[in-house]
Amino acid sequence: MALCQAPAGARAHRHLFNRSYYEEVLVVRVHSEILQKQKLPPDSVGKRIWDQRLADIAHFEDYLARQGTIILKFFLHLSRKEQKKRFMERLDRPEKHRKFSAADIQERRSSDDYMHAFEEAIRATATKHTPWYVVPADNKWFTRLIVAAAIVQAVERLDLSFPKIDVAKKKELVRARAALKHKR
Repeated sequence: MALCQAPAGARAHRHLFNRSYYEEVLVVRVHSEILQKQKLPPDSVGKRIWDQRLADIAHFEDYLARQGTIILKFFLHLSRKEQKKRFMERLDRPEKHRKFSAADIQERRSSDDYMHAFEEAIRATATKHTPWYVVPADNKWFTRLIVAAAIVQAVERLDLSFPKIDVAKKKELVRARAALKHKR
């Protein structure tokens, strides 16, 4: 998630990136066949490709932070036991069938590879200005509480306030009220 602080008097922007460019150092790292299909220049696909991609992400996020963007990154750590429980609920409860994907079961087989990729990504891209929040996710209420608290703290640090209304604007509002009051 990124929160962009706007210039005085302007509206702030909020952006939510759901995985985004991290897919390139997580899914692609676990599934090398995807990397092969990307048709990258051969000299860019060496032993250091993951280090280079992670460094690029860290540099990009540092750039955003220097431009006033607050970046919050959350890794929701779900235990294998809880993941299995949730998959079983999706299979057992008809109202949850829409959430089930056989691909999730296939990906579960690569969980050790994903954990390695996540650890490398977090280690390489966590900085003072672009931190990762590693959040236990077995209890949804607790996960939501931690994420919400981090977002609230970040928004509070922005020290936002409503724009001040100057005298000219106040007079304009009085005239608008009078005009609306006398018209049907």
